[in-house]
Amino acid sequence: MAHILIVDDERSICELLEITFRKEGHRVEIAMNGEQARRKFESSIFDIVISDIRMPDTTGVELLQFCKEISPNSYFLLITGLPTLETAIAAINSGADRYVIKDHELVDQLRRAVRQVDETLKLKDEAGYLRRELRRLTGLDNIIGHSAGMRAVFDMIMTIAPQSSRVLITGETGTGKELVARAIHENSSRSLKPFITINCGAFPETLLESELFGYVKGAFTGANENREGLFKAANGGTLFLDEIGNMSQTMQVKLFRVLQEGKVRPVGSNEETDIDVRVITATNKDLEKAIAAGEFREDLFYRLSVIPIHLPALRERREDIPLLARSFLERFRKTMEKPVEGISPEAMTLLEAYEWPGNVRELENTMERSVALETGPMISAAVLPEKIRNPGRREASEDAVFENGSAHIPEAGIDLEKHIQDLEKAYILSALKTCDGVGTRAAELLKMSYRSFRHYSKKYSIR
Repeated sequence: MAHILIVDDERSICELLEITFRKEGHRVEIAMNGEQARRKFESSIFDIVISDIRMPDTTGVELLQFCKEISPNSYFLLITGLPTLETAIAAINSGADRYVIKDHELVDQLRRAVRQVDETLKLKDEAGYLRRELRRLTGLDNIIGHSAGMRAVFDMIMTIAPQSSRVLITGETGTGKELVARAIHENSSRSLKPFITINCGAFPETLLESELFGYVKGAFTGANENREGLFKAANGGTLFLDEIGNMSQTMQVKLFRVLQEGKVRPVGSNEETDIDVRVITATNKDLEKAIAAGEFREDLFYRLSVIPIHLPALRERREDIPLLARSFLERFRKTMEKPVEGISPEAMTLLEAYEWPGNVRELENTMERSVALETGPMISAAVLPEKIRNPGRREASEDAVFENGSAHIPEAGIDLEKHIQDLEKAYILSALKTCDGVGTRAAELLKMSYRSFRHYSKKYSIR
């Protein structure tokens, strides 16, 4: 059944509609004002929102516009006790799915509207299942994001997948480089052939050579039989070389020769074999700097980076954090069979403000930990790691200590500008935590204008 949010400053209306729709089997939550509704929307996904048009702190149309940005697929039903032509036009133009007048037929009209939406949701679920299967088959299902940076990555994947050009994927550790490589393979004409991965930094040079190119019996001690290498095993398909920046100079020369000639020679053999393999590589290093330092071959770099793709760090696409967090929450609550249905506004604020040095992988681990520890229906701030709950504590303690009005500066020196920014960010987060996420109260606590508070919140990407 549907997950419904009812927003109205009249408690009697909220309670009446809550009882009505709970009896019909729906999950129902209520909010008495726009601020409460916004916080609920940031922590949960609702199928249907029923909102009054006129409320003390906002209008239903403003709330609709806010909610559509977060959850564009939610259905929005606006209700009013003072119907006018202007409000009706504004409601429809803003994207409301139904406009209902508060009269003696209000409950019956809303019940019929919700039933119609429920039928539509069932049809969408069926269509969504087919789309999800298609995305799973095309390899895009595990790449989540709606930020401009990720939309550009999606477009690039679909553009270059049909080609056989080599691709170099760059980005910090944990950004999902292997997922992108797999998506390119799954959307190519090679999708029915093997997709084979190897981490170049996980093998010593001699072992990496035999893994990639294979070997013949007697090539070295322990080579008791012929073994085909990964290039041969991936023939017709795709070979993904992760952490290519960790490959030794000697192996770089050998890889360059294979890419140039399209042939591999097993270790200990004099015979070469033709191969047809699309090579996709990835690294978290700046290869151009490595070239300048003499650590990476320039000719190999240009062979590998015919088409470069850069994956942005998670801190550079913070608008994707709620989407990713809810996706991980859904996965882990199912595997752990725990009734954790959402993320509290306070916890979401902390997740969005954290720098995520480990990127998406760190967020995934954090959500797994949080679901495992949470005993309530919502992920709370209390189950988040200390470094997320108090991001400014470590920096402040390590960089400087204030005693009797003076600051102690460590021998290594201090980045004063960054230290001040860390303190500002930490105080804003702490004030929001104290004030349950209400910005106006947090601004008062910090003795600053709400306009200034909004400026600093925007500066540090704090919602």
